[in-house]
Amino acid sequence: MIHSQTNTSPTKKVVTVTLNPALDLTGSLETLKVGSVSLVEQSDFHAAGKGVNVAKVLSDLGADVTVTGFLGKDNPELFHQLFKQLGVCDKFVEVEGATRINVKLVETDGRVSDINFPGVQVSIDEIAQFEQTLFELAESHDYFVIAGSLPGGISPELCASWIERLHQLGKRVFFDSSKAALRAGINSHPWLVKPNDEELSDFVGRALTSQKDCQSAAMSLSDKGIENIVVSMGADGVMWLQQDQWLQAKPPRMDVVSTVGAGDTLVAGLCWGHMQQFEKQELLRFATALSALAVSQVGVGLTSQEELDTIKLRTEVSELYPNTHLDNN
Repeated sequence: MIHSQTNTSPTKKVVTVTLNPALDLTGSLETLKVGSVSLVEQSDFHAAGKGVNVAKVLSDLGADVTVTGFLGKDNPELFHQLFKQLGVCDKFVEVEGATRINVKLVETDGRVSDINFPGVQVSIDEIAQFEQTLFELAESHDYFVIAGSLPGGISPELCASWIERLHQLGKRVFFDSSKAALRAGINSHPWLVKPNDEELSDFVGRALTSQKDCQSAAMSLSDKGIENIVVSMGADGVMWLQQDQWLQAKPPRMDVVSTVGAGDTLVAGLCWGHMQQFEKQELLRFATALSALAVSQVGVGLTSQEELDTIKLRTEVSELYPNTHLDNN
């Protein structure tokens, strides 16, 4: 039996789930010399992972955030420091081993090369501990963000079963993943999914060469009972399908410093807008502008309310129709 959605008024309470977090080592350099020596001009080492990034942005926006997932016992310090700094409730399950380190190389022209390592291997007992934590949180929270890849020991089907169970409990699950995890999760009634154009192309198994192609591919997801399908298309903006209505938002052209975390920032903006029950066009404008602000900085977070307000004023939102020719200008 499907229970009705339980939230009836604005809320600040949200849970972000990062099953495979990472310590991100980000280096800025002029040009990456593949197969040779590249000199990094500036570097940063910090706790990250898609759900962790979402939690940071939501915390900056004023949300009451609880974070959970799996952390390696060998190197959790930077995560605990971040969670204390943000003032979020830390419900991570610590497991044997070390949380992975991912390397992101950002070139002057804005290109980012990601070198992502495998995560920890999670045991059956550790999975049981996480499940108990997750569904205890479901007793007092209506919004859940599940974002990122899966560690060893967590199959796409297991992750999908958690999404389905939360759905059955009437929870609003924002799901942002890729490849096999996305394919399994899409069939488990997440309330919102946010593939980018590349992830959507991988899902449907064909190249999507235009916004119209993306729109057509996204419509196939609505047949699976997903209420909100949001497609991010980089500088071309964001499309949102809900109840057969299409909206498109196009931000102003930004000076791109780094695209790392822009998608996570978009998810955080969408989640906060729904939690605060923003009107639809205002919600999409807000989330798109927040994501546009993210590409102008290194790292995630709301760095300037004034700058966000300026970008919002310059972000265009319009209604689309299934077969509308989408303007690329």
